[in-house]
Amino acid sequence: MSLLQYLSCHLILTLSVLTGAKSADDYYIRRSRCIYSSPDFSDMVYIDSFYLNKFLFTQFNSTLRKFVGFSEIGMRVAEGWNNSPFLLTERAGVTVCKFIFKTEDTPDLIKVVKPKVKLSSVTQAGGRHPAVLMCSAYEFYPPHIKVSWLRDGKPVTSEVTSTMEMADGDWYYQIHSELEYTPKSGEKISCMVEHASFNKPMIYDWDPSLLEYERNKVAIGASGLVLGIIITATGLIYFKKKSTGRALVPQ
Repeated sequence: MSLLQYLSCHLILTLSVLTGAKSADDYYIRRSRCIYSSPDFSDMVYIDSFYLNKFLFTQFNSTLRKFVGFSEIGMRVAEGWNNSPFLLTERAGVTVCKFIFKTEDTPDLIKVVKPKVKLSSVTQAGGRHPAVLMCSAYEFYPPHIKVSWLRDGKPVTSEVTSTMEMADGDWYYQIHSELEYTPKSGEKISCMVEHASFNKPMIYDWDPSLLEYERNKVAIGASGLVLGIIITATGLIYFKKKSTGRALVPQ
């Protein structure tokens, strides 16, 4: 396997040396990526992501030139790394990426397409929860993507069902993730999408008013249907009575 293929497969390294685990069950993953779409590598971005038990907690982005934390422990780690020699090493990541890709036998252009993300409410027969949300990502490439849920900014690990990346048949992919939950007043539900086309994880917040809007549309549609039936029935009755009461005139 060439060094380029090694990076393209999203280099995975354990971080037990950099960060001590809080318990024997905790584990850390590092995923480094070189992302570009232009032939001259002018838009090259280096992203180094660090995961705790599958959830992103700290990330270096060459466009920001610093580490950013995505959780309480992640913010503490990011602050420490931003004040250490490790930051200088990470800032050199773009230069290393360009050198590797220019010296490898690579295509002139690697296509990266951002996913179109949609949040919607769905109904499940016999569901145990009054609310089911679906986060869908469409028409993205490459296929590797991660879709997760946040409740008030904290990862949701239960009542989540996700599909695998599915090919659309036109080189693009789609994925869907469902969250079953009981709505609470003031609660914020979000869908987080991580993809090679993004410089950072993108967070999409669910707007509860959309659910009420959908209910209103259904109610208005049902009311319109009932009113239409009533008007049609009234017209038929009136026409029948007029036809029955009409006298026949001999020619």
